[in-house]
Amino acid sequence: MQTYPKILDKTKIGNYPASVKSGGGYVWDEVLEYRVWCHPENGAEDLEDGNNYYYVFETYEEAEKFSKNNIGTEEPLALILQREYIQESEPGKYEHIKEERLTEWPVEFLNRPKRTDKTIPNFMAPNAPSNRLDIIRGIAK
Repeated sequence: MQTYPKILDKTKIGNYPASVKSGGGYVWDEVLEYRVWCHPENGAEDLEDGNNYYYVFETYEEAEKFSKNNIGTEEPLALILQREYIQESEPGKYEHIKEERLTEWPVEFLNRPKRTDKTIPNFMAPNAPSNRLDIIRGIAK
């Protein structure tokens, strides 16, 4: 069984905005909560007048169990904090953004190592490997 990171502060789960970015940024700093989105149009209980809604969890394992045992749900997502991130405005054109943002990621992206102070500078360096994503994946430095 895959083990995913612990959340930053369990007292804050459920207090983050529902509407956040989706994916992107290449790097992560903290996991804030795990989410499972529910869709009444796909058979989830209608609790929000036909609108989609989500449940939050402290662990991936709890989220996965809920997702597997309830109809009309998505696979769990991780709400992450990016203190800095890499923006790719067009293919191969990268920009180092030094501001915080929240985004939902597929949990599999958390298999990438957590961002360090060197991750983005190494990614942006002129002597970076031809496959810069190897830096993000923890394969190259």
